Amino acid sequence: MTVKEAELATVLVDLCADLGTELPQAVRLQRLVDVLRAQFGCGAVALLRLEEERLRPMAVAGLVSDTLGRRFVVGQHPRLAAILARHEVTCFEHDSTLPDPYDGLLDTLVGEPLPVHDCMGVGLHVEGRPWGVLTLDALATGTFGAAARRRLAQSVPLVEAVVRVARLEQELRTLRMAASGPGEGGAALASSERGGVGELEIVGESPALKRLLHELGIVAASELPVLLLGETGVGKELFARLLHHQSPRHDRPLVHVNCAALPESLAESELFGHVRGAFSGAVSDRPGRFEAAEGGTLFLDEVGELPLSVQAKLLRTLQNGEIQRLGADRPRSVNVRVIAATNRNLREQVASGAFRADLYHRLSVYPVPIPPLRERGNDVLLLAGRFLDFNRARLGLRSLRLSPDAQAALRRYRWPGNVRELEHVISRAALKALSRGADRNSIVTLEEGLLDLDALDVPAADGPAAPAAPGPAAGAAAGAALAAPAGTLRDTVDACQRQAIIAALDRHQGNWAQAARALDVDSSNLHKLARRLGLKS
Repeated sequence: MTVKEAELATVLVDLCADLGTELPQAVRLQRLVDVLRAQFGCGAVALLRLEEERLRPMAVAGLVSDTLGRRFVVGQHPRLAAILARHEVTCFEHDSTLPDPYDGLLDTLVGEPLPVHDCMGVGLHVEGRPWGVLTLDALATGTFGAAARRRLAQSVPLVEAVVRVARLEQELRTLRMAASGPGEGGAALASSERGGVGELEIVGESPALKRLLHELGIVAASELPVLLLGETGVGKELFARLLHHQSPRHDRPLVHVNCAALPESLAESELFGHVRGAFSGAVSDRPGRFEAAEGGTLFLDEVGELPLSVQAKLLRTLQNGEIQRLGADRPRSVNVRVIAATNRNLREQVASGAFRADLYHRLSVYPVPIPPLRERGNDVLLLAGRFLDFNRARLGLRSLRLSPDAQAALRRYRWPGNVRELEHVISRAALKALSRGADRNSIVTLEEGLLDLDALDVPAADGPAAPAAPGPAAGAAAGAALAAPAGTLRDTVDACQRQAIIAALDRHQGNWAQAARALDVDSSNLHKLARRLGLKS
């Protein structure tokens, strides 16, 4: 037995010993890639799971942390496609012309292209089906000779066993937590998160997010109304869609209603429908959103903006399961589950008389607070990785990444606009980099200055309702911007409008309807203007 084979035998024994110990999935898979990196003398090792046509990094060593938030579309990465297509070790020589998916992502080569290097990988199968790939990159050419390839082939059955054990442990942990109810710790992601793809996938590994996903997985199976509470931009709509997707109603419609965008004069008709002749312009019968959601879920976004007159009818529907079209003589039965969301403190609105207490209690049978981004720790980098990869593909870039200073800045920033603000910051920075002459065929590194976070850094208030109403600090910032305008006339006008809206909201404790009256503008037009000016989602 050679020295290398003896070392491999020791590694295999250590990994086998691990299989007898219960470990969280992320810890087990991370230990696996760390061991492989040390054994093969790699610059980087990555374990990626296949989800439809994309490969999702489950554990990496030697790559920047935001790699875990990226998704590698198989059709866009010929090396990964070649590895995935075989159940044997695939090796790419140092002079291979195929682009490397990790270009610019090695943590020892910040923003630099990968030099001439060795690369090999193998497709993994679990229970007879393709599971994903294992990739290894070494910066020293000649590292992956025939002996290294043979050792990797010998390691594949154990790697697949580790992956299978990690998956089974994850499923068992989820079942245990489901049996014990939402109060127990919440240490695991909901199963749909682990296997979810596309727009329903929720990126993050923080304890706060894991607890939330576990809780949503429990309540999704019930018929209880759910009230999602959270600041602007935390993704309430995405979590509402996840609730519907995990519920028994998943094969029926999910109808989204933005209550803030409903003109008061039409809100009743939009929700409950109307009959011909009910009002001027009602030339035919028209079903409302409740009927459109029959058998499924109605998502009432920004429910705190509903007029009081409509709140009364909504309460009757929740109590009796009946609606009555505007102008109709008879009610109709509906079978709809209601999920509502708000960034306001509805208790305060009840106290002020702006929201009905009985409706609040009906909607908040199961309230679910969604944590703001600043409470999700390193999730900000995983989400940044997702948005970096999206913009790389959208803008046709070879590679797009963050400098270490930019990563540190993302961690420090308070994110009053939460995930939506992060998405906009990354997209804007990528466009700025291109406008300043970045080469699409090179690795584009976003420096801290491109993020422009200092200009956005408004202190975040406590509680889920605060971001809807920027406070005095925001007003001061807007005043400073107005006092020294830079740019076009449009920029100056926008700054003036922004300051006026913030001041009105401050005077009226964040109440948009009262601010609209004070500014003498239509409420729906104020919401649209605030969204354009970046004051509202």
